Amino acid sequence: MREITNMSKLKVSIVIPVFNGEQSIGRLTNELIAALGDPYDLEIVLVNDNSPDNSEAICISLFKENPGIVRFYSLARNVGEHNAVMAGLNQVSGDYIAIMDDDFQNPISEVVKLLDYATAARNDCDVTYTYYKKKQHSLFRNLGSWFNDKVANFMLDKPKDLYLSSFKVMNRFIVEEIIKYELPYPYIDGLILRTTDKIATIAVNHHERRAGRSGYTLRKLIRLWLNMFTNFSILPLRISFIFGILTSTLGLVFAALTLIEKFSNPDMPVGYASVIIAVLIFAGIQLVSVGVIGEYVGRIFLSQNRKPQYTIRKRFEKKNENNPV
Repeated sequence: MREITNMSKLKVSIVIPVFNGEQSIGRLTNELIAALGDPYDLEIVLVNDNSPDNSEAICISLFKENPGIVRFYSLARNVGEHNAVMAGLNQVSGDYIAIMDDDFQNPISEVVKLLDYATAARNDCDVTYTYYKKKQHSLFRNLGSWFNDKVANFMLDKPKDLYLSSFKVMNRFIVEEIIKYELPYPYIDGLILRTTDKIATIAVNHHERRAGRSGYTLRKLIRLWLNMFTNFSILPLRISFIFGILTSTLGLVFAALTLIEKFSNPDMPVGYASVIIAVLIFAGIQLVSVGVIGEYVGRIFLSQNRKPQYTIRKRFEKKNENNPV
């Protein structure tokens, strides 16, 4: 068992949400300990997002092998990456906190590079994001990232040259601000961007996934985009309002032109097709507007109903007087 007790070292926490990671999380954790255990007072926080494979058993064994470094939390149900990360952020004790995936697409050498860069600039930035010169994601995932980036530019007033990577390092200040958010639909990058503009970036290498498959599906990506739309901006409501005004104005103009044409040409038939088209268009606009409003109202209801971000079923932490396993 390895146990680090040198309190003169900088305390660093690494949060890893685990889902379908049984083939990678063991080796990833051991390589992180080997690379970072000496230069830092290291803490690795593993959060099992109710993975259907054998990830939980492997994470428990990692804790037992490294009780002074590894902490493990198993969630009662699958809540998604951002909620799982929030579960981890609420448990960390480091001065600097890294977030990374469990799939080895971020090599250990790049984790070291990112932490060295972020901690060297400790008074200059709250968050250090990574970006990739060449990403090894699937076409579907890359398209989703591209769309997410463009929407964030518009919705969150994100700097256009900032890539919102899930692989990043935050200081203690920004983590303390993020975990104040207790509503059920967190979006980590939205919470960061609304809190600070002291952001740094660094280029890192990106590898292909070594094992397993990505947990991102179209449904999860849509849910992530909805979190961005409705939790951190009222822009959709404004767009809905403006769109309604514009289409109503067009409807009035169309009605006026129809009346003028009818007066000038009394024999002109009133087109049944044009009536149906107009009804369909305006009914569709109304349904879109009601849907946007309903999404906001539904989230308000769930927030008032105290829907939890996550529920921790099992905790594995180092025993001490204040925090027994």
